[in-house]
Amino acid sequence: MAKERAEVQDIDRSLYDFRYEEKDSDFYKIKEGLTAEIVEEISDKKNDPQWMRDFRQKALEVYHKTDIPNWGPDISDLNMDNIVTYVKPKTKMSADWEEVPEDIKNTFEKLGIPEAERKSLAGVGAQYDSELVYHNLQEEVAAKGVVYSDIESALHGPYGEMIEKHFMKLVPPTDHKFAALHGAVWSGGSFVYVPKGVNVEIPLQSYFRLNAPGAGQFEHTLIIVDEGAELHFIEGCSAPKYNVANLHAGCVELFVGKNAKLRYSTIENWSKNMYNLNTKRARVEENGIMEWVSGSFGSHISYLYPMTILKGDNARAEFTGVTFAGAGQNLDTGAKMVHIGKDTSSYINTRSISKSGGISTYRSAVVIQNQAKNAKSAVSCQSLMLDDQSRSDTVPAIDVRTNQADVGHEAKIGRISDEAVFYLMSRGIPEEEAKSLIVSGFADSVSKELPLEYAVEMNNLIRLEMVGAIG
Repeated sequence: MAKERAEVQDIDRSLYDFRYEEKDSDFYKIKEGLTAEIVEEISDKKNDPQWMRDFRQKALEVYHKTDIPNWGPDISDLNMDNIVTYVKPKTKMSADWEEVPEDIKNTFEKLGIPEAERKSLAGVGAQYDSELVYHNLQEEVAAKGVVYSDIESALHGPYGEMIEKHFMKLVPPTDHKFAALHGAVWSGGSFVYVPKGVNVEIPLQSYFRLNAPGAGQFEHTLIIVDEGAELHFIEGCSAPKYNVANLHAGCVELFVGKNAKLRYSTIENWSKNMYNLNTKRARVEENGIMEWVSGSFGSHISYLYPMTILKGDNARAEFTGVTFAGAGQNLDTGAKMVHIGKDTSSYINTRSISKSGGISTYRSAVVIQNQAKNAKSAVSCQSLMLDDQSRSDTVPAIDVRTNQADVGHEAKIGRISDEAVFYLMSRGIPEEEAKSLIVSGFADSVSKELPLEYAVEMNNLIRLEMVGAIG
């Protein structure tokens, strides 16, 4: 058996870092920067209805009036004048995989998307740069009335009014500067509607690939799970590494109806030149259930705090996440829970790992409003530092406005136990492998929450970052 290489830089990351050079003849690329004319050009290319054209321009005005956040990692090096906000492959979206252009098809073949679809998914959407290039939904799922399409097509179809009613209502452009940016230049993404009482037993998946250097990706995901319905949605994303900044400022809005259930799983493996400024938010009605499963492994800087609004009585939410910050990474992640309804409950369970000078910050907020009687919330965040160059911080916020609530918070930050390593070595396991086993076990709670193929991918990502580099 060949011995594994002992340096992280020697490990083959070609699964994610491969790329195809983009020829001008194959792509339409808008000019760099952010102006009203550029936003109008995006509207023209996408044939926006008038309300969306107006929405984009108003969002742009908000963007210019809003300051950059000053409380998280420094993003002053991100210059929007150098970012291309729209890159469109010169191909039409297809439901036939064989019609997708060869280089784009090869990209997704290498990432395993068609294979995953054939094996274990009810529907798949694949986005390349700013547009979806492939979208398909199994006939038996569509026969139940489930709608899963790119959001632009849905905008011009029978669900256009539903989209207008919900679009950026959970995450308004006034929320923060990059929500406003998203509202101005968003492109691509998915629309899902699950009718009342329908249980989609097999997951749906969207995969986002940003291939162009110096570009931004601004997909919008809108999911509405109606009363008594159930869905598991999986999101994957990656990008090759460049020596220029790339930007991801997507938006996810999830509406969970009365007695409905939604699980939203994400594995993010952005390259380490990426600024990941993503916003995700869910609203849960009476007796509804929202489950988040999140793995964050890439990007240079991340701001990511999925938020759940427990609006209805007896609504429940759970967030399970793992973050891995390596050399050159500053990942500021966490979750927010807002309790409005009575007898609501939430649980946040996170694991963060940092090495080689990586910075991992856990930032959470639990808000229990005065009408949320008998609300329950528990938070558990654990951080593991693999060396003395790395850093891990915990910044929790708890705001309780009723005395009829049960709230708990637990935090633990530490390093790999020498005793645990010694014990495993005494059982014949080499030191390097012993440390890898400990770290994999540390993240095991998230692996168990993912479908098998994605748990394997997450464990492989952790292993790629760790082997031979955790002294």
